[in-house]
Amino acid sequence: QVQLVESGGGLVQPGGSLRLSCAASGSIFSINAMAWYRLAPGKERELVAGITSGDSTNYADSVKGRFTISRDNAKNTVYLQMNSLKPEDTANYYCNADLTYYSSPYYRRTEVWGQGTLVTVSS
Repeated sequence: QVQLVESGGGLVQPGGSLRLSCAASGSIFSINAMAWYRLAPGKERELVAGITSGDSTNYADSVKGRFTISRDNAKNTVYLQMNSLKPEDTANYYCNADLTYYSSPYYRRTEVWGQGTLVTVSS
């Protein structure tokens, strides 16, 4: 009844930039927090950045100063602006949302994941 759709991944050279988008759709009542995670081959899933409903943000140390997370509440969308990309940023990036949706006759809170978008940083 709710889903997240990511876009914006691709191939970029080291030092380049990409902007990821994640749009939530469905019978959404409110979005409490949204985040971006990444999963690289041979590594554990990593929280890249998160943002709360009050716009408080947090970042992995590895991306501080290079990545910026933001959200557009009117569009139920979260963005990840990635600058100064490095080969070690190569991974599948997944959007995550903690949200409340309406499923008659109740409001339900759940965690939703997107399908992932691949970011490859290579020359």
